[in-house]
Amino acid sequence: MSGRKLRSGELENQVLEVLWAAGEPMTPGAVHEVVAADRALAYTTVMTILTRLWEKDELTRRKDGRAYAYEPVVGRDQRVAQRMRAVLGAAEDHTLALNAFADSLPDEQRAALRKALGSRGPQR
Repeated sequence: MSGRKLRSGELENQVLEVLWAAGEPMTPGAVHEVVAADRALAYTTVMTILTRLWEKDELTRRKDGRAYAYEPVVGRDQRVAQRMRAVLGAAEDHTLALNAFADSLPDEQRAALRKALGSRGPQR
């Protein structure tokens, strides 16, 4: 069992990872069972995280008996892209931030980025 207390964002990421791995809607009890398998974590904490993610439109939910079953709105890669856009939006100079990001990448990732951008063609 881990002695380190997780921040809310870390718990959100863990909950999303559980939901992505499941590939189907899960109730809070089922999510709690997985997330709390290796640490003491209250059911209400998992419920709070699910509710917050739903309120932020990152999850959908539907009735499943007396509870709700939750499912991610977007996949893992789409969420990462959203977070990258949010971070870029916080930069004062987008070009400078993008160049610094590209310069920080290993050669293989930089080549993949160049290829992805090249496949998009010119933007209008």
